[in-house]
Amino acid sequence: MANFPFQRLQVDLAKIINKTPAGQRLPSEPDLAKQLGVSRATLREAMRSFETQGLLRRKQGSGTYVVGKIKALDSGLEILESIDTLAKRQGLEVSLSDLNIETIQADEELASTFRVKENAKLTRIRRVIRTEGRPIAYLVDTLPEDFLSAKDLPTGFNGSVLDLLLGRGDLLTSSRADVSAIGASADVAKPLEIQRGDVLLHFNSQLFDENGKMVDVSMSYFIPGYFHFHIVRRVGNNS
Repeated sequence: MANFPFQRLQVDLAKIINKTPAGQRLPSEPDLAKQLGVSRATLREAMRSFETQGLLRRKQGSGTYVVGKIKALDSGLEILESIDTLAKRQGLEVSLSDLNIETIQADEELASTFRVKENAKLTRIRRVIRTEGRPIAYLVDTLPEDFLSAKDLPTGFNGSVLDLLLGRGDLLTSSRADVSAIGASADVAKPLEIQRGDVLLHFNSQLFDENGKMVDVSMSYFIPGYFHFHIVRRVGNNS
């Protein structure tokens, strides 16, 4: 299969990545494209597969760096758990950065979502989750302010709204998530230190309490390669 030009390019690129120490920058795109005898557009396409595996990371205005071997966070989708909980169970260390907490007013869409009046106050929490200093996820939660306000977040907040709500005794019963692969928008690419258009796993989730009321809408953006999500399903003809 390596006889096909694009697959041969990926093999050659893999060899260069494997020979480059973790944390070191690859040659510039023009130099690397010339070295491999391809156009820059073809090179970027080949590099994208290594980026989604978490082996390469592009930094805006700086270049492309070799990440090295990583241990992905493994999670089933049947049970909702925080990144912090997953990491602790798997012996990985994660940290929080770029925490931003603000009070916003509900527009027509959010007012309908939470069944509140337009301009009602909402709390929005944005943050980046890192491992070994690398951004791996960008999380944005929006909640009614009367359910969770900025002053409710404790000192030492670990980044998990779910853990915070469960820890204070809220009775949460279910969550719905729409999962898709998307290209990173500019406002998401920047905190994740990736390029606009890079592929991300996107979870658009809603969290419900015991009364079926929606209490949290979250947008989670995961860098592929750092996460392994799976689901166990029952075969349809088995009772």
